[in-house]
Amino acid sequence: MPDTVQGPGAERGDRAALRADCANCSGLCCVALTLTRSADFAIDKEAGQPCRNLQEDFRCGIHTELRTRGFPGCTVYDCFGAGQKVSGEIFGGRDWRGDGETARQMFQVFPVVRQLHELLWYLTEALTLAPAKSLHGETRRLLDETERLARLPADAYAELDVAAHRELVAGLLHRVSGLVRATAPRGKGGKKRDRRGADLIGARLRGADLRGADLRGSYLIAADLSGADLRLADLTGADFRDADVSGADLTDSLFLTQAQLNAARGDAATRLPPALDRPAHWDR
Repeated sequence: MPDTVQGPGAERGDRAALRADCANCSGLCCVALTLTRSADFAIDKEAGQPCRNLQEDFRCGIHTELRTRGFPGCTVYDCFGAGQKVSGEIFGGRDWRGDGETARQMFQVFPVVRQLHELLWYLTEALTLAPAKSLHGETRRLLDETERLARLPADAYAELDVAAHRELVAGLLHRVSGLVRATAPRGKGGKKRDRRGADLIGARLRGADLRGADLRGSYLIAADLSGADLRLADLTGADFRDADVSGADLTDSLFLTQAQLNAARGDAATRLPPALDRPAHWDR
């Protein structure tokens, strides 16, 4: 369950269905996934075993206390709306409790649809990026195909090669990113910053000009990004756990997700893309 403060939601458009709606989900993220005791989770839990905090109404019994009760990992998880899709549409509201076969199938389908919905989030954003207009036709075709895959009958997912589809989408998004980042001002020496997959754990980047930087898959754990300018930076899959983005400008950053924001530390001065919410714990 994401730990967020609901904002005005400007420009959400088609991505509204890609936001978690826990009220219309049968608690799938609390059952289908494996938890490993760590700084993120206070317990070990096997996939298919309900979390001890899951209530009869599929709500979390400690939702408002997750961080203080040892479950911060739950607050940074985002199903991108796959929970309500699987629960309400693909399985037509069937209850996994008391039906072993339904449960087994739901728990297998959920992670696959979650991956597809994450791709839909990125593809929908790509269609809003004017510098990549030349790729909008291809992007629309891939988005339509991804939507089709996310609506397959339950028994069809066992044969779906979701990894191959992810690779196809990733290749397109890389090209989209290149076109958009090319419009950002160049750094010192006229070169763009390519820090894809870089180890930036604990890096001191306070006030850094990172406009147009490629930070895909980079490790920004506990990095100091306070006051940094991350406009037009590609943040796909970057690890923001405990990163300080206080006062940072993320308004036009590329492919940022709510889960990444929830993992970071920010404040009222952090500037966010309009499709994302300011995490509630930033105000505590």
